[in-house]
Amino acid sequence: MQHDDLVTRARTWLAEDPDPETRAELAGLIDAGDLTALADRFAGTLQFGTAGLRGEIGAGPMRMNRSVVIRAAAGLAAYLKARGRSGGLVVIGYDARYKSADFARDTAAVMTGAGMRAAVLPRPLPTPVLAYAIRHLGAVAGVEVTASHNPPRDNGYKVYLGDGSQIVSPADVEIAAEIEAVGPLGGVTRPESGWEILGEDVLDAYLARTDAVLSPGSPRTARTVYTAMHGVGTSVLTAAFARAGFPEPVLVAEQADPDPAFPTVAFPNPEEPGAMDLAFATARRARPDIVVANDPDADRCAVAVPDPAAGGGWRMLRGDEVGALLAAHLVDRGVTGVFAESIVSSSLLGRIAGKAGLGHEETLTGFKWIARVDGLRYGYEEALGYCVDPDGVRDKDGITAALLITELASALKEKGRTLLDLLDDLAVEHGLHATDQLSVRVEDLSVIADAMRRLRENPPTALAGLPVTSAEDLSRGTDALPPTDGLRYHLTGARVVVRPSGTEPKLKCYLEVVVPVGSADELPAAAAKGAELLAGIKRDLAVAAGI
Repeated sequence: MQHDDLVTRARTWLAEDPDPETRAELAGLIDAGDLTALADRFAGTLQFGTAGLRGEIGAGPMRMNRSVVIRAAAGLAAYLKARGRSGGLVVIGYDARYKSADFARDTAAVMTGAGMRAAVLPRPLPTPVLAYAIRHLGAVAGVEVTASHNPPRDNGYKVYLGDGSQIVSPADVEIAAEIEAVGPLGGVTRPESGWEILGEDVLDAYLARTDAVLSPGSPRTARTVYTAMHGVGTSVLTAAFARAGFPEPVLVAEQADPDPAFPTVAFPNPEEPGAMDLAFATARRARPDIVVANDPDADRCAVAVPDPAAGGGWRMLRGDEVGALLAAHLVDRGVTGVFAESIVSSSLLGRIAGKAGLGHEETLTGFKWIARVDGLRYGYEEALGYCVDPDGVRDKDGITAALLITELASALKEKGRTLLDLLDDLAVEHGLHATDQLSVRVEDLSVIADAMRRLRENPPTALAGLPVTSAEDLSRGTDALPPTDGLRYHLTGARVVVRPSGTEPKLKCYLEVVVPVGSADELPAAAAKGAELLAGIKRDLAVAAGI
């Protein structure tokens, strides 16, 4: 972009920016003649897709800011009106990140100005409360302002339609086209009032619904340590636990209150190294039965268990392990319906469902796909997302998942058993399903594109000595899956899926090996073999991908 053109675009943007903070930032860059920073902010526009919008807060079209959000809201309103939804209700929720309340208010103003009815949740609340409220209130759409577990300077804009599910194609492309068609911001009507601020009754209705995930009269004795990871989960989770009659969770005090700076963690994601250190320190003092963690918008749930063999005496369960435990618990309760998971999650779910005579479906990654499975009763994906009450929340929900895993821990405790004991039972019954991930965070996105190209041009024929029996380029689609940027390899006793992350600058490789187990005595050897194979696959795949 030419110097004069770049500065002209920046000045045009500056003239209609409604936010004093980003206006000052952009004016400073223009005055300083910082063409590198300006080029970075004006290299294009944040792309609206099935994950909505997500990016770093700042000035310009390549950042998350009020101008970008106003355009997104105007495009969404136009999309809804073009499809006969004029005057319909749009519910708006938000987390406690920087600018979230501002973005929610701007969305409500734009919707009101466009002739829609808008209602904003009463305060920063978990994303599943918004997903619940859409269906509960009969809305035509919902917006959640959140960047989930992204770094502190990020924010995002997640869109749901009236079925309470996140958008999928072609809605994303159609909304993006409407956003692109929005003219100057001065033409977007934004009244100062006219929308509704919802009362606590919508949260009360959600909390009443959480009771439905538990069995009447089930044991409620398991003691928990809980961290909200500086997010919005504490008040809602503790209220849900109190309603259910569980012992009051011991809070990780340093992380209990919302704080957009996330001061105690490098990344506010329970999966990231070090993120659970304070929770484990609290657990060593409180000696609970399990540790439960939510991510900052509380739609994901992490679980840790006492394990003398683990460093510090506590071990994080993988998302696949929790997914299998919840499935086994639901089967034990006699549920009916379909169990669903994403293609990057463990094949153990299919074996559990098959043994119980239940349906099983695999979808593309993301709850926008899992939630659309016909007859869904339970869905999960390995990234700590669990849908245990699809009739109430058609999305992942870290609050109800926490309730259900604590009910399971209580039932096992009454029998003198633990979650690890049940995992051993599942391994003996179905084989040891060991999973791992090779995840590479990059500064330069071309690294990811180069790795995918290299794997497509020279697919591996063996990994860790296991022959590759089939290789699928998922960008072409399959009989069961629409096209997506990904690769899937089936090996003898193993499976690998490689894909770029949809929300972070990461290349993700999902690995699974299945080791047959004849009896409980064979579990240690099977676990060792599984770990050895996973390490070998990870090593060989990194070489093949050039990462």
